[in-house]
Amino acid sequence: MPYDDSPPPTRRARPLSVAAALAAVCLTAAGCGGGPEADGAGAASPRPGADAASSAVPTPTGEQPEPSGTASPSDSGSDPTSAKPLPKGPLTGRTVVIDPGHNPRNRDHTREINEKVDIGTGRKECDTTGTSTDDGYAEARFTLDVSHRLRTLLEAEGARVRLTHDADRPFGPCIDERARIGNEAKADAVVSVHADGSAVGNRGFHVILPAGVKGGGADTSKIVKSSADLGARIAGHFVRTTGSAPSNYIGGNTGLDTRNDLGGLNLSTVPKVFVECGNMRDPKDAALLTSASWRQKAAQGLADGITSYLKG
Repeated sequence: MPYDDSPPPTRRARPLSVAAALAAVCLTAAGCGGGPEADGAGAASPRPGADAASSAVPTPTGEQPEPSGTASPSDSGSDPTSAKPLPKGPLTGRTVVIDPGHNPRNRDHTREINEKVDIGTGRKECDTTGTSTDDGYAEARFTLDVSHRLRTLLEAEGARVRLTHDADRPFGPCIDERARIGNEAKADAVVSVHADGSAVGNRGFHVILPAGVKGGGADTSKIVKSSADLGARIAGHFVRTTGSAPSNYIGGNTGLDTRNDLGGLNLSTVPKVFVECGNMRDPKDAALLTSASWRQKAAQGLADGITSYLKG
């Protein structure tokens, strides 16, 4: 079936206090989940293929191609940062890195993405293909679409926004490189966008927070508190803007989950969270995730939470 990926009109983000955000989360209950570790990244050199020539992202027949961002070369293989002048706004002077989960072409590079990388506390696959809805709408397409919408909203508030990738490379970035991109940008906030692949009946969203981890190249001691604040604000606004409830199978109906096994969080030195926007394998959640109007709401909820956090 065709999916409409054209971005609807934007609106300005509204801040919400942490207390109000948590209250909004705890007053609602539903479900979703994730399989993120295709998106972390840390302090490591670019993986093979990072600067190889990219080809057009394959688009299924009858579907509209997703908008592509402006990308320019960098030492990470690409720097998908918008080149247009930014307006003055409440986020002027702030840098946000958006990390779209997975890469649409990972499926063509299984050997490369299965290569293990260091996540500080062990080793894990470079990346994964991500999940999809039953009728084939890929998580990697979803994450890019929401990330484009989120970038537009944040730039309207004056933020400098960078994507870790924009489907402009053959695969990845690997999870360690994704973290490194946020670290080197000295980002004020990093949000990794995902959708889960859980069982039918598991519904809702959840935000994954970094646990206290110290070992190898990982040390989250300086970002645990700030990341929890960022995550709580996003969760509260996501409930309010999308109408989706917190996950009914992860996080005890709070919409918040803390993990120590994700390289993208373990290796981050700046505030960072993962957001699992819904469960692609549940028909009701899938109907939301494949809706362009709902994806705009998801982007707005993320933008509102990020703005609330940065304005503190």
